[in-house]
Amino acid sequence: MKKIRKILERFVEGILTVSGAITTITILLIVVFLFREGLGLFNSPSVEKGYNLCVNASNPVLHLSSVDIMEIFDYEATNWKEFGGADEEIVPFRFEEIFDRYPEEEMGENYELLPVRLGEAIASTPGIIAFVPQEYTPEGMDGVKVLLNDKITPSDFFGGKQWIPTATPAPQFGTLPLILGTLLVSFVAILIALPLGLGVAIYMSELASNRMRSFLKPTIELLAGIPSVVYGFFGLVVLVPLIQKVFNLPVGETAFAGSIVLAIMALPTIITVAEDAMRNTPRAMREASLALGATHWQTIYRVIIPYAGSGISAAVVLGIGRAIGETMAVLMVTGNAAVMPHSLFEPVRTIPATIAAELGEAPAGGPHYQALFMLGCVLFIITMIISVTAEAISKRESNKGL
Repeated sequence: MKKIRKILERFVEGILTVSGAITTITILLIVVFLFREGLGLFNSPSVEKGYNLCVNASNPVLHLSSVDIMEIFDYEATNWKEFGGADEEIVPFRFEEIFDRYPEEEMGENYELLPVRLGEAIASTPGIIAFVPQEYTPEGMDGVKVLLNDKITPSDFFGGKQWIPTATPAPQFGTLPLILGTLLVSFVAILIALPLGLGVAIYMSELASNRMRSFLKPTIELLAGIPSVVYGFFGLVVLVPLIQKVFNLPVGETAFAGSIVLAIMALPTIITVAEDAMRNTPRAMREASLALGATHWQTIYRVIIPYAGSGISAAVVLGIGRAIGETMAVLMVTGNAAVMPHSLFEPVRTIPATIAAELGEAPAGGPHYQALFMLGCVLFIITMIISVTAEAISKRESNKGL
């Protein structure tokens, strides 16, 4: 009998060891896959894949950033002097415009003369910048110079202020509006949810009667199980019109609406974890504090809350994680506008909402696809920093208590 028990114990121990190893390896593989796909973005050209930019050979400019290219083709930049060239007007030229200059019959059969005609158009126009397919690029022709095709850089990605992944000829993958929008919505949500959550946790743990606690606790835990899309509908139907009316705004889909919805969603997690941590305070510590003459409130904020500090920190981390990683509810109530946020009462877009909205439409393996994976890497790093910071604070509080 003892042998059978030992065999069973070793068998169970082996299963637990294998399951732990498989879980760890799976998580590592997911992280490696995420970063491998995301970092591929920085090997992508700044110009749309399969195209080149050509200028007149007399133009001294050798390369342009993706922002420079966008400004040129949006007619916001009009002189080559702005980019270190001569003082002459910029003439943006898109590939299809060649058919306005030359009839199709002059292109020859199967357009074999198309590169020649493009070369003639570029060589005869000093300030031109032509956006042409690589297969028709008049490379090597007199009077034509192909600009160096730069790669997308980390500074373009993290410091760019425009997220326009479908722009031509140079897609814009600036994530600064998305990062700031995510942090703004999440930070305000935690500012709202944390004091309310801790207040309710203190009430349930120390002040509420057993009857009230038995009613509130399952009710709050039930709120945590409501799907996020339901919270999104609530925000869209109730909060958005209310915010628009109260603050006299043109639209109610704002960062403030997203923050309120996220705060409501984070409350059950914060309340449940913090309340459990407070109730785990030893009865002897409570009685010792009261025996020394402390009031009930003094015992709460001088004994119970410091003792439950690690649990409260865990509640904060889980609440922030819920706020930062939320997708559907935020997508529905924040306006989904990838612009730099200047106040709480403007539309914004968050990182999770961007990934959810665009990943299904991004061509697999392309720069847009890789940029969305890189956004996932950014979200992973932000969450990890928050977790490490909370763990460090919790350990410092524990050391102080000792």
